Amino acid sequence: MSTYTEKVSDKLNDLLEKTYDAEKGFKTAAENVENPALKNYFTKKSDERYSFGHALKTEIKSYGGDVDKGGSVTGTAHRVWMDIKDFLSLDSEEAMLEEAIRGERAAVEEYQEALNDMSIPSSTKSLLLNQKKQIENDLSNIKTLEDLR
Repeated sequence: MSTYTEKVSDKLNDLLEKTYDAEKGFKTAAENVENPALKNYFTKKSDERYSFGHALKTEIKSYGGDVDKGGSVTGTAHRVWMDIKDFLSLDSEEAMLEEAIRGERAAVEEYQEALNDMSIPSSTKSLLLNQKKQIENDLSNIKTLEDLR
């Protein structure tokens, strides 16, 4: 594998790791809320990140790269923090929603960083842009869920 394709694969694996973290985080959030609309939202987001991960894996393999298999230590710590917040919070649904919003904002920044990288081919940028737009759309629509509380 050339240095170029290795660099692209590494960047995509970084996003994949964070996608694994988000998928697991949304699953944890769905398990920690009672509100059916929030539970549905978090489950949908977990499924969406699973799909994002599958697309990223396919892209990594197309460059001849090895796919990383797990999430990050930071992601694990974030999920533990969500569980602690749920335990300590009087309004765990609000806490889970706040953490989801924070995580989604961070994801948008991470995608933007990858998109700003000039070494990423246009076909890969298209995939990343579509995923980033989906996250941004969901963030702009999350106000409805905040009103449900």
